[in-house]
Amino acid sequence: MSPDQIFYLIHLPIFPAWALLFFAPKWRGTQIFVHTALIPLVLGALYTLLLARGIMGESTPGAGFNSLSAVMALFAHPIGALNSWVHFLIFDLFVGAWISRDAIRHGIKTPITWPFLLFALMFAPLGLAAWLIFKGVTGRGWSLQETSP
Repeated sequence: MSPDQIFYLIHLPIFPAWALLFFAPKWRGTQIFVHTALIPLVLGALYTLLLARGIMGESTPGAGFNSLSAVMALFAHPIGALNSWVHFLIFDLFVGAWISRDAIRHGIKTPITWPFLLFALMFAPLGLAAWLIFKGVTGRGWSLQETSP
């Protein structure tokens, strides 16, 4: 399978997952599909396979993690770019799912979460930071804990 085909296929679970977070965060199907290990494990397996392909030589010469130029070389090869994209998809969804669960825990209505989820979808660190600032400013605390200590 070509990197282009893989690129399109990896979005098949991602788009519905985000739609569920936006429009049906409390639905049981969302809990099963988004808040379980299903998507991270499937995409994590793909990530592992792509990583192995990169390590076995399907990468740009000089690619690695030891300098900025080496990291840039990772993105210069389709396998490295695709693997990085899988990485982003998994962690962006993780952040969005956490924001959704946190909103439910704090009794925050779904439409209020939409801008934060959108930022998490596009720029996860910005979405998370904005959500935490919103929580802090509205008196809901600064904690990242899922349960009370």
